[in-house]
Amino acid sequence: MNLFTDIRAAVMDALTAMEGAGTLPAELDRANVTVEPPRDPAHGDMATNAAMVLAKPAGLKPRDIADALAAELVLDPRISSADVAGPGFLNLRLAPSSWRAVVGTVLAKGIDFGRSDMGQGRRVNVEYVSANPTGPLHVGHTRGAVFGDALASLLDFTGHDVTREYYINDGGAQVDTLARSVYLRYLEAHGRAVDFPDGTYPGDYLIAVGEALKDKVGDAWVGQPEEVWLEELRDYATAAMMDLIRADLKSLGVEMDKFSSEKSFYGTGLIEKSIQALDDKGLIYEGVLEPPKGKLPEDWEPREQTLFRSTAHGDDVDRPVKKSDGAWTYFAPDIAYHYDKVTRGFDLLIDVFGADHGGYVKRMKAAVSALSDGKVPLEIKLTQLVKLWKDGEPFKMSKRAGTFVTLRDVVELVGADVTRFVMLTRKNDAPLDFDFDKVLEQSKDNPVFYVQYAHARVCSVMRKAGDAGIDVSDAALAAADLDLLAHEAELTLARKIAEWPRLVEIAGRTNEPHRVAFYLYDLASEVHTLWNRGHDAPELRFLQEDDPAATQAKIALVKAASVVISAGLGILGVTPAQEMR
Repeated sequence: MNLFTDIRAAVMDALTAMEGAGTLPAELDRANVTVEPPRDPAHGDMATNAAMVLAKPAGLKPRDIADALAAELVLDPRISSADVAGPGFLNLRLAPSSWRAVVGTVLAKGIDFGRSDMGQGRRVNVEYVSANPTGPLHVGHTRGAVFGDALASLLDFTGHDVTREYYINDGGAQVDTLARSVYLRYLEAHGRAVDFPDGTYPGDYLIAVGEALKDKVGDAWVGQPEEVWLEELRDYATAAMMDLIRADLKSLGVEMDKFSSEKSFYGTGLIEKSIQALDDKGLIYEGVLEPPKGKLPEDWEPREQTLFRSTAHGDDVDRPVKKSDGAWTYFAPDIAYHYDKVTRGFDLLIDVFGADHGGYVKRMKAAVSALSDGKVPLEIKLTQLVKLWKDGEPFKMSKRAGTFVTLRDVVELVGADVTRFVMLTRKNDAPLDFDFDKVLEQSKDNPVFYVQYAHARVCSVMRKAGDAGIDVSDAALAAADLDLLAHEAELTLARKIAEWPRLVEIAGRTNEPHRVAFYLYDLASEVHTLWNRGHDAPELRFLQEDDPAATQAKIALVKAASVVISAGLGILGVTPAQEMR
């Protein structure tokens, strides 16, 4: 049940009636007719732009259309008034019974209230995290992991068929560096003194890997040249790091459907196949790029390379896919990977990248556009930096990582639920301050506490009602007399609950899961407000002594709010609190 959609349907029916009566010309384009909350809540519950949109094609004045539309709409028992404002906007107020009906619907549907079929089963691939397999995930990866996972859940909730995917960047020189770093820890495990040259990975997390390698191969590689151990150690070290990364993700509640390997595209013909697909479209050529703008690097020289004509698909410049020495560029396996995703039959691709990948957006979108003939859109969501604070100062580096704060550091300090919620309290492309003291604070200024406290309060009220002998089972609440919810404060909470299905669809359409976190805070605020008003107005208290019917109605209302909070937290990957400690 989406009350905004239902009232829009009522507007459409009224317009059809006006056409039948000759008040409006037939077959007007109504695609842009909307029903939305008014900018000022004092103007009503909903507003429609129908008269403004249809006036010009109908050859009529907006107010004349609005007056006639208002007369039709007030015949609907769900609508108590329809008032024309300004040049022709129509403000609607709904009957209290409309809001009460939402409560009953929520209790009947449970956490599926608000679930949408908007996606119509479209297959969506969401690729996120995709960190180099060279160490534990850091706090920047944490934000991308939370955002990508919540976005995937949101798309699933709105009727999409979602695949969560991780791309293992195991084909570049960084994996050679990892292997050499593990080799140093291997030597260390044999009692050798080692130094970590610049560019290697000195973090303590490789100590256990080096020791495990010693157990595996003994001293067979001690003192041996790289050609003896490098290739095998690359695979061993990558597997060990991916085990570590999977464990990090699991601690955050993130599970992938698929892991794809960059290395698998080398030597298998897959890169060649993807480049050939572009060549068949006339998009691959041999050429020399223009020099970079600004001061030229000392080692820059014009040289012929194999180029992808990415400017034909919206990029600023064409991009090299093969170097002058015949080696593939870093871009080539990425093209192959996205070609693989296109051929797997996805209707939409979404990549979640860190802010440092901003320069990669246009070329990757151009490649997917070319490979799919413009049929498969690629959306790239960039996650901005996270600044960590503790005790009023920037949080110190992690010893075990060597150079950065890890995902595991954050989760161990505040827990997965707090980490996930706080990471979604800003839009993905806005910087985020993560203050370890504030996120554990029990106050209204801490959004995760405030939302969890609202859910826990409802659970507490239900326990107390049960102890008092009041039946608050699902069946009893579903049968509650909701007409007893007559106070404006109670209807205000019902109105906020009714916004949930519309909010879900907007968030799913814009790929913005932070909207869910914002909404949950507002909904929790209404729960707390109603609770606090009961201090001064006894008739608003959830537990009404000697009036089980009123108690059941009030608990049905706040139970509906808690159901929506639970559903929203589920999308964010956060477990609802049953009690606060």
